[in-house]
Amino acid sequence: MSTLPMMAVPNVAEGRNPVNVEAIAAAFTAGGKARLLDVHRDTDHHRAVFTLAGSPGSLAAALAAGTAETLGRVDIGDGRGAHPHVGAVDVVPVVHLNDELRGAACAEALVVAEEIGALGVPVFLYGDLGGGRTRAELRRGGVKALAERMRSGELTPDFGPTDLHRTAGATLVGARPPLVAFNLELMPPATVWDARRIAGLIREGGVEGLPGVRAIGVALDGDPPTPQVSLNIERPAEVPLRAVVEAVEAHAVIACAELVGLAPEAALEGFPADVPMPGFDPERHTIEKALGL
Repeated sequence: MSTLPMMAVPNVAEGRNPVNVEAIAAAFTAGGKARLLDVHRDTDHHRAVFTLAGSPGSLAAALAAGTAETLGRVDIGDGRGAHPHVGAVDVVPVVHLNDELRGAACAEALVVAEEIGALGVPVFLYGDLGGGRTRAELRRGGVKALAERMRSGELTPDFGPTDLHRTAGATLVGARPPLVAFNLELMPPATVWDARRIAGLIREGGVEGLPGVRAIGVALDGDPPTPQVSLNIERPAEVPLRAVVEAVEAHAVIACAELVGLAPEAALEGFPADVPMPGFDPERHTIEKALGL
């Protein structure tokens, strides 16, 4: 049996109030049920990404405690930044670091989903646990569209109530191997339209699609707005970050890169030295270093 810990990467729709982010982080780690490896707070996306490590059973309890704290602090009814979302605790993936841990991660994710549902938040499973449906499918159209799809019977939560939580919406829960969340900011004269066009080209299924790459173009605050390609690389061993950079650079000049949370060391091999990545510390921001492996 593997001695590796289990991980989780809850995404919370709060990136602008550091007091709230700190309180939610404290709730995730209260009582030593989980260890906090990293917090990434983004004001433009209005999102905080927490990376946690823990053992089966304890990790689920930690995720439920952090969710309960979030319910008292985050109201998604006031608009929540550039990143798509349907909930205050928008997505909770339980991460398995190897195939041996996959079954345990799936079991832990189901416990998490049940506990979040018991807090009065409808939970939808995604990925393998959800029959292959994606986060993008569930987020399509945002919170209002999800509410209508629930009312019409098109979508039924897997856990919890059949209506959205008044302030917290819904939560998406899954189990998966590590992925890399990664943003690329574009230099002028590129526009937000260009960022959206590039995202459509390079995402899986696009004309120049990279396998396992999810991408959207977003506008960051500014006058004019700053274009950004926001990506999830779901198969980083097959598609390292350098390949994503090369794909985007074929269409626009990159101003800088941003790693959201942690990445496997292999995903960063050969990363181009001429693309700045402010805040990135190779001694802190790889999974292996964070876990002491």
